[in-house]
Order: sequence, then C-alpha cells, then structure tokens
Amino acid sequence: MESERSAIEAGRLLSTGEVASLLGSSRQHVVDLCESGQLPYVRIGTHRRIERAAIDAFLRAPASRPRLRREQLASLWLHRAVAGRVVQDPAQALAQARANLDTLSREHPSARIWLDAWRRVLDAGPEDVLQILTSPADAAVELRQNSPFAGVLGEVERRRVLDAFHRAWTVRAGQ
Repeated sequence: MESERSAIEAGRLLSTGEVASLLGSSRQHVVDLCESGQLPYVRIGTHRRIERAAIDAFLRAPASRPRLRREQLASLWLHRAVAGRVVQDPAQALAQARANLDTLSREHPSARIWLDAWRRVLDAGPEDVLQILTSPADAAVELRQNSPFAGVLGEVERRRVLDAFHRAWTVRAGQ
C-alpha cells in the first residue's frame, strides 16, 4: 500500500481503481466521469489512465460549476458561434429566430413552454439573448435544447464549429 501511494504521488498515470480510491468513489463512477468528459484520460490498450494532475484539477473545480455532457457542450459551442452572429447583426439574427419560433410554434405545439420562454428572451433584447446563448447554466442548457437559431449559421460554418469542438473534445478526453 505504501509503495502504491508513493507511485501515485510521483505523478504516474493512475488506473480507474486507483482514482476511485483517491476520490472515495466506485470505479464505475470514475469511468462515468471519464466518459462524460469531466475527467480527462488516455487509453493504454483498453484501459483508461488518468494523470494525478487531472484528479487534482477535478477536486479543485468549484462544485457550483455546471458539468456539461458532450452533446450539451457541443450545443454550447454552436450557440457561442451564433452569439457572434447576434453581435455582428442583432436585427437580422433575432428576426430569423422570431421567424423560426413562429414555424416551430405551428409544428410543435407541445414545445410551447420553451418557445414562449425564447420569445420572452428575444423580446428582452440582444444582451439577454447573448446570455442564454453563451451560458453553461442549467436553465440556458435546457432552453438551448429548443433553440430558434437554426439557419443563423451556414452549414459550412456549423461544420467548422463542430469539427473544432470534436478536436478539442478528443484532446480533453484523451482519445
């Protein structure tokens, strides 16, 4: 046990079992943290290995900071690109969002609560829109699931953002 502890302190790559011991959690919880992108790792063969520095950073992270799943983070990246369009031409971007809201309201009446929430945000103005588009807060994450900003980014720009996200995620997850 003492040799294991000194090896951990030396900064070598740790197994999910070793990390679980350090965190006081199950090995499966560590795997889940790795798969959700909350804990960066590398693969050695079929095994995940985590650097001690990554564990220290994870433990220092504020508990209040939202931890987004991969698809939520990808959506945030896309909406941050949309925010750039809102900053460049607020009238055009918000007009397109309003037109999309009208279409979505007709086609998806069951989503009315979210679409009405978007109408209120759009009516409040660009600053409130930018806050929702760029925030990792739970309420913003939920609202972006029914985003009226389809078409604000062209397909080429959208693909570039998603490709950049994928590259960043791959580095972050160590895959």
